[in-house]
Amino acid sequence: MGDLRYIDAGVDIDAGNRAVNLIKQAVTSTHTAGVLGGLGHFAGAFELPDGYQKPVLISSTDSVGTKVKVAIAVNRHRGIGIDLVNHCINDIATAGAEPLFFLDYFATGKLQPQLLAELMDGAAEACREAGCALVGGETAEMPGVYALGDYDIAGFIVGIVEKENLVEPSRVSAGDALVGLPSSGLHTNGFSLVRHLFREKSFQNQVPELGRPLAEELLEPHRSYLAQLRLARAAVDVLGAAHITGGGLVENVPRCLPDGLGAEIDRSAWQVPAIFGLIESRGVKADEMWRTFNMGIGMVLVVRQADTTELLRALDGTGAAVIGKVVAHAGPERVRLV
Repeated sequence: MGDLRYIDAGVDIDAGNRAVNLIKQAVTSTHTAGVLGGLGHFAGAFELPDGYQKPVLISSTDSVGTKVKVAIAVNRHRGIGIDLVNHCINDIATAGAEPLFFLDYFATGKLQPQLLAELMDGAAEACREAGCALVGGETAEMPGVYALGDYDIAGFIVGIVEKENLVEPSRVSAGDALVGLPSSGLHTNGFSLVRHLFREKSFQNQVPELGRPLAEELLEPHRSYLAQLRLARAAVDVLGAAHITGGGLVENVPRCLPDGLGAEIDRSAWQVPAIFGLIESRGVKADEMWRTFNMGIGMVLVVRQADTTELLRALDGTGAAVIGKVVAHAGPERVRLV
């Protein structure tokens, strides 16, 4: 009989156990009153909070795309965990939801427990800030599928909203205002193009236009807009919200508008961050920039024109600005940049 073990095929069970022990404290630090049980179960259990008459569960899943390749190149991974959680939180927040719990899926060719611990430390921080419980996840070691040193990570989130407070496009009308909330950079979109334009060897180089190394700019964590949305909804009636991810303003703003309506966006209403100018200078056409990147706006809120002053007062200090308006839609393009 042979004496082959799983590790001989590239899967280290002991490394998996070490990883679990390293992330245990970070995960349990996120647990809220709704969490039932602890780590190690086959499934996470969460009790719905009291006080809802007709609760609606809102869910979403996403990854951070090829931004992980930048993190791998410079061996900085904590921000990727923050990216993952905040991206998912922003998605469900557009529907008016408060996050309840989050799960992750991590896959790699060879498990490095300390790397996973760094990722989950970032994810746990983002969960704690949002009041969201990290209730479980999956770690998969898959040699032959992932190259040595590579990994991918995905997140799954569930939130809750009272049915009467569910944000849907049907309430938006022509003439309503669009208010933009600043991004913290690229967030988690457009990195395949960025990696095509910039060599990995240049990531650590100081860039005069940015005032810091390129890698620091690229790895700036994806901003969470949950706190700002809470302030906005406490101040005015938010009719719609669009998280500006892949597709930029051009493709994401229409997702919060009903059929027959489009958007007119004033590109001079905010200052586009330097990183986008640097990317464009490498030969990317302007229209491609606007349909690939967020261009400095990470979330757009739709409110009545009469509510803009009150909304901007509530969001004072956040950089929020009126960036356009909802218009009647005619023709194939639903967003007009002026």
